[in-house]
Amino acid sequence: MSELNIEVNGRRFTRDVVDRTHLGDFLREDLRLTGTNLSCEHGVCGACTVLVDGKPVRSCITFASACEGRQVTTIEGYDNDPVMLRLREAFNTHHALQCGFCTPGMLTTSRDIILRLPDADEARVRIELSGNICRCTGYQGITAAVMSVLEALRMQPDPAVEALREAAMQGKAALPPAADAPKPFTGFDAAVPSTSTKAPAAPAATPSASTGASAPAAAGKGTNIQGGFEVPFSADQVWAFMADLRAVAGCLPGAVIESQEGDEVKGKIAIKFGPMAAAFNGAATLERDDAAKSAVLRGSGQDSLSQSRAKGDVSYRVTSLSADKARVDVDLLYSLQGPLAQFSRSGLVQDFVKRMIADFGRNVALRMAQPAGSTEPLPQAEFSPFKMFMSVLWARLKRMLGGQ
Repeated sequence: MSELNIEVNGRRFTRDVVDRTHLGDFLREDLRLTGTNLSCEHGVCGACTVLVDGKPVRSCITFASACEGRQVTTIEGYDNDPVMLRLREAFNTHHALQCGFCTPGMLTTSRDIILRLPDADEARVRIELSGNICRCTGYQGITAAVMSVLEALRMQPDPAVEALREAAMQGKAALPPAADAPKPFTGFDAAVPSTSTKAPAAPAATPSASTGASAPAAAGKGTNIQGGFEVPFSADQVWAFMADLRAVAGCLPGAVIESQEGDEVKGKIAIKFGPMAAAFNGAATLERDDAAKSAVLRGSGQDSLSQSRAKGDVSYRVTSLSADKARVDVDLLYSLQGPLAQFSRSGLVQDFVKRMIADFGRNVALRMAQPAGSTEPLPQAEFSPFKMFMSVLWARLKRMLGGQ
């Protein structure tokens, strides 16, 4: 036994420990800080990662006695940390966790990336995260969360984060600020949550420089998919058609408008992709800019079976290619919460959505080609999930084989 003097999450502790005790065991068993998870206990999986003097270490292979006089930060000690506040929100937004077992270590490593590599691209972030194993998410949401924080700090630097980065560059401990003293519990007033399905107000769309599509101002707050299609009609004709919500819904497989009041509609959209099937009931509002021929359809809804919630913006812009030809660029930004969220980020699903956009374009062209003045009702657009699924798989196989 030997005496250990250590600072953990801003508090000093003195304990007698066996020399062979690992830091992870000491944190969990002696200090009862069970947010640090132990898994492989060989320093491989990264679940036990904590900060020692501001740098990430594997607590399962670090002896507690080696941390004499050191400052240790566990997941419980980040309440006032400006980087972790951003990462926690980003992990929630991008659904970067499922079971949560790897999350404490993943967040700690992500914090180190934000401070040490402010200019990291996605490839570098993936390399840096490769020492942390996650068996649930497939890493796409985790990578997106880290990238969203990096991009936000590039666009608008945070002085508190910059101070931590400067300390890290000078070899000083980039420790989280000291935690505030705990506040006494003051109680709360019960409130009944609103059951309105009306989509919340959001910033207006801004044109995307890369595609010409209208991109939501809140880019990065979900999964983003871009696509487009060409239609053999003038831009004015296409814009007039796209402003008719019922006509547009008739071209989108699975979409049904049940009621409309001005630019606000209520309805449902049914989705079937392999084993996944859902029918989201909700509401949406169309915001139009007639001069720019651009619009944003903002909506939200809930699947009655899984109770998953969806929220998204569908931005589109009509541009003229010639007197009798136009292009519609579509920018879809969506987020899912609940059991179905695990399906929302895979590349296969994103390819599936892009194919749906292409099929939507074909349906638009067919409906616009209907003779003028015809009163015959048009059937609701339909598609074969199996056929589309197989075509997406075939397209991905061709890309993997170099297009041959």
